[in-house]
Amino acid sequence: MIAKLPSIALLAALTTAATAQTTPKATTTTPHHATTAAKTATTPPNIPKVVGLPRPLYTLRYIDTKIGTGGPAEERKYYTVHYTGWLTNGTKFDSSFDHPGGEPITFPYGAHRVIMGWDTGFQGMHVGGKRRLFVPYQLAYGESGRPPVIPAKADLIFDVELVSMSDTPPQPKQAPVPPNATPKPSETPTQPSATPPAEAPATPPTKPATDTPPANSTTPTTPPNTPPHPETL
Repeated sequence: MIAKLPSIALLAALTTAATAQTTPKATTTTPHHATTAAKTATTPPNIPKVVGLPRPLYTLRYIDTKIGTGGPAEERKYYTVHYTGWLTNGTKFDSSFDHPGGEPITFPYGAHRVIMGWDTGFQGMHVGGKRRLFVPYQLAYGESGRPPVIPAKADLIFDVELVSMSDTPPQPKQAPVPPNATPKPSETPTQPSATPPAEAPATPPTKPATDTPPANSTTPTTPPNTPPHPETL
């Protein structure tokens, strides 16, 4: 009896192992249709479903280099902006600081008066803030570019500063008039004519003859019309 105990124990162990091998295990495999449903879960029910994940075509990127302390940027306002633009190879192609007087430019935001990258690139800024924009060519000058300054399919980099924002466009500035400027010919007062009018009486006027210059006098009755050059002032 004692000699048979190991055989019985061995038989029991073999039976347990065989049972474990033949018992099916539970699986956690997700059916394929569940994956498809997850990819199209955001599609409204009335739109035909497609399989796949949406991918971005192009992206407008930015870095805020200074947070403004003024009001937040709003759409349909007039923005006054300083800017400098570069190509991705480092070539500067334009800057408001290089314009006459170094004046900023003003444009209506969101009115398609500028490139698309600018029509959306100021969102989230505050007046006084500065930002670097990385504009893909699709939101700049497109596939054709603006030769010879902007090549075809040129991505652009802009440093922009939102100087101010208003509801109305700025008034055009009038050019200052130099204090020594000679009046234009149209502004020169008209001198009395040396020839008496046709309806005047035939008899000479009672004024002294010295008041009226002779008709054949070579003395000019008006100042010279040619203004002096600025260098001679």
